[in-house]
Amino acid sequence: MTEARGSAGPNGETHARHVPGAPCWVSLMVHGLAATEEFYSSLFGWEFQPGPQQLGPYVRALLDGHEVAGIGQLPSDRHLPIAWTPYLASDDVDLTAETVRLCGGTVGVGPLEAGDAGRLVIGSDPAGAIFGVWQAAAHLGTSIDGVPGTPAWHELLTFESTSVVKFYETVFGFEEPVVSADFDYVTLHIAGRPVAGIHGAGGALPHDRGPHWMTYFEVADTDDAVALVVDLGGHVLRPPHDSAHGRVATVADPEGARFSLIQVVR
Repeated sequence: MTEARGSAGPNGETHARHVPGAPCWVSLMVHGLAATEEFYSSLFGWEFQPGPQQLGPYVRALLDGHEVAGIGQLPSDRHLPIAWTPYLASDDVDLTAETVRLCGGTVGVGPLEAGDAGRLVIGSDPAGAIFGVWQAAAHLGTSIDGVPGTPAWHELLTFESTSVVKFYETVFGFEEPVVSADFDYVTLHIAGRPVAGIHGAGGALPHDRGPHWMTYFEVADTDDAVALVVDLGGHVLRPPHDSAHGRVATVADPEGARFSLIQVVR
């Protein structure tokens, strides 16, 4: 994580419709829905309510009544990677899906209706990293940020940034990216605002994962949150360390979904 923290609102700011291209939601598909709810409820203080059931049992996580993220249950016969997946906003998910294909990506699910909530696509970029696309109707996406328990940043870890940056620029209309002078890191902007990062990690990518998106969740105290992750049956992948944007750690939940924790510096 570098250059920027994303669109954090320091006072729990709420949002209307997300601008096209901006991360607007994050979702996790797991085998044990009830146990996963218990883990994230204890870690982030989330409560849950039922969401669209088109892809099976699905709940939306709420923080102080505001929607934050989604968790769904995989069919018992599906052994897919357990991973947090960011959704990028689109005004026309069908057109976005076609552009994904034309630019060398793959559409794996959709476009399909999620009840009256909106329309979605799940695809992957040319390097294989999975992401979602969301065209909002009744459900606008994450409606609060800038407080503990909310997504603070989304970062793509890939082999090298150059080719995939062009893909995301073309598909989602990101502005000229800001390139880090120190290492292979690019920050994507919309309307002058940083919204996501792309880190070319080369051989440092986990061999069992390949290119993938990483979600950073804000916490009040990274060290305390990491200790709680362990107490709840999760794992530490990278211990707490200081960065330019706050104290960061990378962890995994009991089913193996990786995510980062950040105590934001403001």
